[in-house]
Amino acid sequence: MLLYSGPEDLVVVTAANHAVSIPLTLDALFASDDPSAVVRAALATGQAAQVPARPRAPIQSQEVWAAGVTYLRSRTARMEESKDSGGGTFYDKVYLADRPELFFKSTPHRVAAPGEPVRIRRDSKWNVPEPELTLAINARGRIFGYTIGNDMSSRDIEGENPLYLPQAKVYDRSAALGPCLLLSAAPLPATTEISLEIRRKGRPVFSGATTLSQIKRSFLTLAEFLFRDNSFPHGCYLMTGTGIVPPDSFTLQSGDEICITIPPIGTLINSVA
Repeated sequence: MLLYSGPEDLVVVTAANHAVSIPLTLDALFASDDPSAVVRAALATGQAAQVPARPRAPIQSQEVWAAGVTYLRSRTARMEESKDSGGGTFYDKVYLADRPELFFKSTPHRVAAPGEPVRIRRDSKWNVPEPELTLAINARGRIFGYTIGNDMSSRDIEGENPLYLPQAKVYDRSAALGPCLLLSAAPLPATTEISLEIRRKGRPVFSGATTLSQIKRSFLTLAEFLFRDNSFPHGCYLMTGTGIVPPDSFTLQSGDEICITIPPIGTLINSVA
């Protein structure tokens, strides 16, 4: 099932391709023991609807967290950008360590919806999107769904000093989620592809792809570490890292269009403010 957040309600697209609005909030969904069962029960009293033309980000009160250096490509890029600061070995060590890198990414008001602009920092000159499969985790720590996330990153700020990571990652419109939430208790196949295309003035200036088979850590392990000595009354989202990094010569510009596709979730499209 695919769940879209509309202007006034949630709309579920069933396996039979029927769109149904349901009397449920995202907070109630994330707080439940079995979100999929709650949605199925709500469908019984739902009404026929249409998929929102411009869905909102599928977030209400959830925090957004992120995992870093989960792909070999990410480790290599982070080591390269930090070589002058002497921090490159940090990323090599965390890639090989049992404990993952987890960091806070965004509150709901900082998240851009599909079609809304994301931002690059005014005090940064080297910025990239990071396309990431994003886990939907309920208040009990159970992964119950997936969406697409864009973890906007200021590479020059993080590269200057790893301690600047929060400033490189957390600012207004530094994250985007959508276009919907895929409700599935089963893990996505390792062959699932994540693709990125960046367009400038209508023309592609970068494209890349990877698959979930390239991620080093299991999603269950990432979720377990996140919930260690930590509580999420409204559940949370966890971005799982990126395996697609543009070359060092590339940086985003105002007006660029970022397109991230992960089947069967869809495509998340955001412009750069």
